[in-house]
Amino acid sequence: MPERLARKLWFGYGPGSTLAEADEIVRGVEHADRAGLDFFAVSDHPYYGSRLEAYATLGLLLGRTRAITGVVTVTNLPTRPVPLLARTLSTLSALAQGRVVLGIGAGGYWDDIVRFGVPRLEPAAAVRALEEAIGLVRSLSGGGAPVTVEGEFTRVEALDPAPVPAPPVWTGSVGPKSLAVTGRRADGWIPGNAADWHSPRYQASRRIVEEAAVAAGRDPADIATVFNLPARITDRPVDAPRDESGRWTGGSVQQWIDELTEAVLEHGASGFVFFAAGDPSRAKGLERWTQEIVPAVREAVAKERG
Repeated sequence: MPERLARKLWFGYGPGSTLAEADEIVRGVEHADRAGLDFFAVSDHPYYGSRLEAYATLGLLLGRTRAITGVVTVTNLPTRPVPLLARTLSTLSALAQGRVVLGIGAGGYWDDIVRFGVPRLEPAAAVRALEEAIGLVRSLSGGGAPVTVEGEFTRVEALDPAPVPAPPVWTGSVGPKSLAVTGRRADGWIPGNAADWHSPRYQASRRIVEEAAVAAGRDPADIATVFNLPARITDRPVDAPRDESGRWTGGSVQQWIDELTEAVLEHGASGFVFFAAGDPSRAKGLERWTQEIVPAVREAVAKERG
């Protein structure tokens, strides 16, 4: 894939999401902010009692930081009224000087979602709800005339848009229909089940995104691809940096640098989120990510691109 797909490089950190990790999550994101990472990412699974609520977490962490952007990867749309989601994003953007990205998905854990009291949607309907929600969030941002929408899933009457620009939108699309929504509507894509740049599934999925973007009159280069990396940073090189499914599982610092640089320059990657999975010390993994890997990948990419 051509280099033009990555107009900006995003390097992020996934600090965890459980109540038991609360103090460590705050410390980790503060460290990521001081170290110059671009964003942090928190997950959204409100049906689990052991998890932190995503947008409350996002707000607190934005308030404890100064430069880093926050994103929920991805917002569990079925459990959140869209007009209220739009107001939440506008509020966070105003308070944090625009340091917010809307990560959003159609809903992937429906057996759990319905336990939260939400009616189950069939896959095609969930995708239509996703596209409608993206449009409504944008309509309720940026000022202008009151908005009235008689949507399939949400109806609003004469709501004033917030005088705050809409945030960028990243989706967690997986299936062909939701991938096409990404191409038509989104600014970024978190591959999910296609989460390795060598994966044929990633390549086929990215092709759907690009084709939908072109059909909508958009430049595919405007849609970032941001990979989640729940992987290890090891003291020594590993013989097998991928598992049996072909997914990147980590290796030494140099293996990370080589792989991520290749992902950007040869496979169209625009960003990465490091989750300190498998590290005995999350703080040690974060230190290596921020101090050794990220600067080296940035430098290597900049050098190659001139």
